[in-house]
Amino acid sequence: MVHATLKELLEPIFESLFSDHSYGFRPERNQRQAVEAAREIVAGGKPYVVDIDLSKFFDRIHHDRLITRLSQHIADKRILRLIGLLLRSGIMTNGLVTPSTEGAVQGSPLSPLLSNIVLDELDKELERRGLEFCRFADDCNIFVKTPKAAQRVMESISGYIEKRLKLVVNQDKSQVARSDRVKFLGMTIVGKTIAISLKALQTAMAKVKELTPRGTHLTLEKTLEEINSWYVGWAGYFEMTYYPAQLKKIEAHIRRRLRSRLVDQQKSKRNLYRKLVKRGVPRHQAAKAVFSNRKRWALSHTRAVEKAYSVGWFIEEMGQAIRSSKQLPHWFELHQWVRLT
Repeated sequence: MVHATLKELLEPIFESLFSDHSYGFRPERNQRQAVEAAREIVAGGKPYVVDIDLSKFFDRIHHDRLITRLSQHIADKRILRLIGLLLRSGIMTNGLVTPSTEGAVQGSPLSPLLSNIVLDELDKELERRGLEFCRFADDCNIFVKTPKAAQRVMESISGYIEKRLKLVVNQDKSQVARSDRVKFLGMTIVGKTIAISLKALQTAMAKVKELTPRGTHLTLEKTLEEINSWYVGWAGYFEMTYYPAQLKKIEAHIRRRLRSRLVDQQKSKRNLYRKLVKRGVPRHQAAKAVFSNRKRWALSHTRAVEKAYSVGWFIEEMGQAIRSSKQLPHWFELHQWVRLT
């Protein structure tokens, strides 16, 4: 409650002072705006990115520098003392308190605001140098015209961060590269377009595999419910991509994983053949697919199985799973699933 109250008091004071290039943890600002702003800069002729990664940023916030920064706009010493007490409150492990001499409290509603106050000094320095950039929390990309200029900016700004802000630049993760080689908030700027980054797609594929394991005891309805709970949020964020085929690739992979499971549930080839025929697949087509040497994964991609368990069938099953779920409004999830599928 104390952390939240301080945030409510301080945010109006500092919000008007923050840079227009800062998008993280601010009212009416979000990741989509940050990525779109980055796209506009690249489209304007600055395709090289200085991607600076701050090592354990929240754990390394310098308390004295932060309090000094706060005191420039807050005259009440009691507020400054209270923030100082919160910062130094320590961490309890197995009943023992370890004092904290640097860093912000993890999970605190106040910490994101304090992090923006710390990094606003970096924003002002970048603006003073006439550099174009986008920052979301500690994820900051600076855009320039040439690789030589990018390297020069990387060296000078890294020095400024470590010497002036007393933070640590992770040299292994920081890089200078073209925008289509850099991940920013899960997205990649490709020319004048926005695409989901390769790493984000790989992570999504791994999540699909996790949600659709082999030999699971979960019912299909429960599996669909869990997939829906994850995918609606994931797709809601990544639909900013200019390439809808990226979303369709994930959706197709979900359906194939589920078809493979449905195939495996049949105890024999004859049972699978009868199931496909019952679901409207012509006998010769069902027989050609089933009575072959194909395993479950190969069978899941045959025309017979895809026809039996079509997109429409998944929409219907998803609707039933949603109607039995109490997690989110039924109309919202079903609308999202049908639209995305």
